[in-house]
Amino acid sequence: MISTEPALKDPYQFEAADIADPPQSFAAILRRIGPGMILAASIVGSGELIATTTLGAQVGYAAMWVIALSCLIKPAVQAELGRYTIATGETGLAGFNLVPGPRWKVNWIVWAWATMTLMTQLQVGAMFGGVSQVMFQLVPAISVNAWVLVFLGITLALLLGGGYERIEGLAMIKVGLFTLLTFLAAVVLTRMPQYFSWSDVWQGFNFRLPGEGLSTAVAVFGITGVGASELFMYPYWCVEKGYARYSGQRDGSPEWRARAEGWIRVMHVDIFASMFIYTVATIAFYLLGAGILHGMGKVPAARDMIPVLSNIYTQTLGPWSLWIFYLGAIATLYGTIFAATAANSRVFADMVRLMGFFDRSDYPARLRYRRRGLLFLTIFPVCLFMLVQSPVKMVIAGGVAQSLMLPVIGIGTLYLRHRHLPVEVKPPAWVTVALWVATLVIVTLMGYYVVLTLQQR
Repeated sequence: MISTEPALKDPYQFEAADIADPPQSFAAILRRIGPGMILAASIVGSGELIATTTLGAQVGYAAMWVIALSCLIKPAVQAELGRYTIATGETGLAGFNLVPGPRWKVNWIVWAWATMTLMTQLQVGAMFGGVSQVMFQLVPAISVNAWVLVFLGITLALLLGGGYERIEGLAMIKVGLFTLLTFLAAVVLTRMPQYFSWSDVWQGFNFRLPGEGLSTAVAVFGITGVGASELFMYPYWCVEKGYARYSGQRDGSPEWRARAEGWIRVMHVDIFASMFIYTVATIAFYLLGAGILHGMGKVPAARDMIPVLSNIYTQTLGPWSLWIFYLGAIATLYGTIFAATAANSRVFADMVRLMGFFDRSDYPARLRYRRRGLLFLTIFPVCLFMLVQSPVKMVIAGGVAQSLMLPVIGIGTLYLRHRHLPVEVKPPAWVTVALWVATLVIVTLMGYYVVLTLQQR
């Protein structure tokens, strides 16, 4: 588990004492996973609870293929970014900064990340709004906006004053329980013929973009599974977990290659384990939205979002589950606020470093800029919610921004794979083919969306 608190040791510096042989047995490997679990805690949030169920409510089972593709194809890009980081010791943003193109202090991809992150603050603002709507259902004497300010204060106190590791651990446990209950609700749904049929599910794999919910479908593709934000975040968690430091500085020796490949293998297990968790959660949320909400003719919107979403539990598990839904929604949304803000503040500090404001070895400066990033990335989304007041629209807007960034990430990863990845740890041919296929699918899908959107205008 990673903490936002200043570490006694700089995780971005390599020392000979850090070198460690990778675990060999599967049980030992499982004990060393972690970065993917943090992403899973972040992923099972606004995308699954809000955007995925909203898409199902809008179009029924018609976009089932979008959900499956979103969860299963993007890990190919994630794995190669992690491979690059472990082999070189460079952060993800530093790698993308090598891609040719326009630059001012840093290159265009780094600036694109900054622009996308500003847009995704709409999603974080939506999570502040969503968790405050839940609290309003529980304590209606306090307004939604007042609850937002309460959570703002709590979040700043925890992130700046300590406690992230403890809250993150608790959030992951609760998210796990919420995911399990959602999976059980989806299983119950399959026994409700008025809302579910397998033929409808299979028709959802016709590979057609639903016209009515096109923007929502694209948003879901961007933020479910490993979203664009998480693809930027993952290399930083790999660095702080120690995968790159354990491999040691690249010296071309057989020993270094064996260590690097071993820790890359650990990373692959980490990615697969997290993919299993968020894929189960995402499919369960979508089935419940497509079955229950679409069948009831209810679509979450603005201030009635939480009452509408609660039907996915109460209509399957029974009225008693309403309080569990409330508690799970709080854990899911608030845990994602922590995980996303902690990760984005790390990438922000690294961007400042790449712009030349401090040296890589200056860890205190990195921590100072990380704290400044935490302040902005907590206060700004709250301000956005106060202005927009519609969590569903905010999540969709942020999701579209992430989706449009995916082709850039895929192309940038291909460039790093073929031009800068150390030859000693280059992947098998089938892995490279998978990376190309994933990137081409992403580019094609996003290109189709842009063309269709322009034609509709």
